[in-house]
Formats: sequence, structure tokens, C-alpha cells
Amino acid sequence: MALTREFRAKVLARAKRDPAFAKALLDEAITLFLHGQPEPAKAVLRDLVNGTVGFEALAAEIDTPAKSLHRMLSASGNPTMSNLSAVFAAIARALKVEVHTRISPA
Repeated sequence: MALTREFRAKVLARAKRDPAFAKALLDEAITLFLHGQPEPAKAVLRDLVNGTVGFEALAAEIDTPAKSLHRMLSASGNPTMSNLSAVFAAIARALKVEVHTRISPA
């Protein structure tokens, strides 16, 4: 099921005004990646970038062209681990959060 533009606009607006929601989106994107679901993770990450730092500011911070960031976070994008790491780190800094992982027993 595809998300509607209206729903995506609401997500972006809430991420802009609600830091706790933006942090929850970051957590969700990381969790999706770690659980082998890169497509929805990239979609959440793309919305998070749009709703927080923006692609232009992110591009300047991690020294990667904004067009490349858009491409790597698109549905067909294939970001490298170093690019993903840089994106996650920049967003975590922007949200003033530290990212920690915890392994749960299977």
C-alpha cells in the first residue's frame, strides 16, 4: 500500500515540530535496517531528513551532493555503509541524541 502525499506531509510536519517523534523515526529507521528491511528504512530515513535537517544541509555536513543523497535514499537507491553511517550520525547530531544498540535474546 502506497502512502498518500497527505500522510507523508503530516509525518514531515510532525517531525519538524515534535523532537520526540523525530527521534522515534530515527529509531525506526535504524531498527528496520538492522532487521534486513532496507526499503522501508530508506523511506523513513528520507522522510526524517526532509522533516529535520533537510537534504541541502545534510549534503554540506557530510560532504556528499544532495542529488546523491536523494538517489541513495530512493526506493531503488543502494547506499554504502559509510554513506548510511554518515547520514545516521548527522541526523543523530541534529536531534542531539546518542544511538546505542542492544542485542535481545532470540
